[in-house]
Amino acid sequence: MKGLYCQAGVTDAKPKFVIQETSVPEVLDSHQVRIQVKACGLSPLDFELLSDVGIQRDLIPVGREVAGVILQVGDKVSFFQPDDEVVGILPLDFPFSGLCDVIDIDEQYLVQKPEKLSWVCVAGALRDGVRAYTALHTHARMAAGNTILVFDGASVCKTAISLLQHGAKVLTTSLSAQNHTFLEQLRPSVGMQQKFDSGSSDLLSVVLEETGGLGVDVIVDSGDEVRLQEEESEETKLLPHKHDVISVLGVGGHWVTSHKDLQLDPPDSRLLFLRSASVSFLNHEVWTASAAQQGRYLHILKDIMEKMSAGVLRPQPEEPVPLYEATVAMEAVQSHQKAKAVVQL
Repeated sequence: MKGLYCQAGVTDAKPKFVIQETSVPEVLDSHQVRIQVKACGLSPLDFELLSDVGIQRDLIPVGREVAGVILQVGDKVSFFQPDDEVVGILPLDFPFSGLCDVIDIDEQYLVQKPEKLSWVCVAGALRDGVRAYTALHTHARMAAGNTILVFDGASVCKTAISLLQHGAKVLTTSLSAQNHTFLEQLRPSVGMQQKFDSGSSDLLSVVLEETGGLGVDVIVDSGDEVRLQEEESEETKLLPHKHDVISVLGVGGHWVTSHKDLQLDPPDSRLLFLRSASVSFLNHEVWTASAAQQGRYLHILKDIMEKMSAGVLRPQPEEPVPLYEATVAMEAVQSHQKAKAVVQL
């Protein structure tokens, strides 16, 4: 049985992805299930995060969003039976690649996959769905009537646009013509009122005009659309500055950011204080890194599956790649040439 692993680069060397032979243990643990993997989503590896949580290996397993069929269950498994179709995200310290034909995993990381959804669809959409759900519900506590600004909405919330269905007014930016077209298709159903280029320097005036000068209730970014310093590179100098982003927050507003190195200057903190607003850091990996809120995490996964099954959640379809192209696909994902890849086994 083969799986995809990463040989972490030394110093500035690029990581190398390799196919390695592996095998599952002969004996299944009491709370584990054995899954035949049907599809696996590939997302970039965060080596800094892995180091921060103490995961240091010569070979790092690649591919954590999996969908498959249960072959066998442990004697204390209570939620699943053989032949059940399941989907889940492997924990950060999982020892095997999600691209293995068969993996053993604790039942607490899995939920039922609706029959009408394809393997590729759920494996490709699950991670983005968890990110958006965490940002909008867990952090921002989005409610009906809120006005929400989503930076690069086609990628940040492409699998969770339905989470904005509660009567929210949506403002979003687009980075490309393809994303612009995708957002236009969603406009009637998600209450989207305005789109503008992410490089727009008039963020403050556009947003305040759309909100009658009140500002937005929620801002969500993916970590690449906000300028953190006064002087940046040619690629980022037209992006809105962090102070401009805070300036468009309304009273009691929330900025949910993926900028892990964000630092607030005293004027920024003062502005947040005056508006009783807040900044939250989005790290969706916390769900599988800690079992403190396991029940809440499973509820999120189930809700995402239900919304996808009902057709309310409409992710952009991913073109599956065969297993023999997994190494090339992962290299493209890691270098950000592709946002996502799904391997069909």
